[in-house]
Amino acid sequence: MNYRIIDQDQYYRSGVFRHFSKDCKCSTSMTARIDVTALKEYSDRTETKFYINFLYILSKVLNSREDYRMGYLWQSEELICYDQVNPKQYIFHDDTETCTPVYTVYDENYEQFYKNCQKDIERTKQTHEYFQDDAHHPNWFDASYISWLSYDSLNIELPDGYLFFAPIINWGKYREENGRLMMPVSVRMNHAIADGYLIANVYRLLEQEINTFVQH
Repeated sequence: MNYRIIDQDQYYRSGVFRHFSKDCKCSTSMTARIDVTALKEYSDRTETKFYINFLYILSKVLNSREDYRMGYLWQSEELICYDQVNPKQYIFHDDTETCTPVYTVYDENYEQFYKNCQKDIERTKQTHEYFQDDAHHPNWFDASYISWLSYDSLNIELPDGYLFFAPIINWGKYREENGRLMMPVSVRMNHAIADGYLIANVYRLLEQEINTFVQH
């Protein structure tokens, strides 16, 4: 895990950062539907898992821009940017109706990521423990699939004043709309380091990366 310290006075969002980290601590979130028709067709054609393919694309998007890799060291009040962020996904256990976190290191190489992710999922299925290892995984973002519902809106609430900068991403079931498969995706980020533009940009990048991915 590597990161660099951001000079808060030179940070391009310094005024916004100061306001939303000191005067008005809050987060912002959006839910929108993205077109995953091509990704579903690719997954079926290649006999690969849609879920892992989307997780790879999501991880690639969040690693593509520094704004999505920000962190805050509250002990030293330092704003930082990680070299890489990794997905912390969740496995649902039907027998207990509980979840277990799965830590998978992002690898830009798709084949390697796919293989590692499969192994991590299978290994985690062997335990029903709910363990959060944030001390050893500070540069991880939440990636949670809500498989039971194609929802319209979702909000994630964190304690007031808690400067948690890692993105929290949720997505639900895709559903057919006018002949296309549309999937709800929710993005939550801290307002100190992200605004409406940066969150909306995640959706644009997801669809862009899906189009690139299905052609490889």
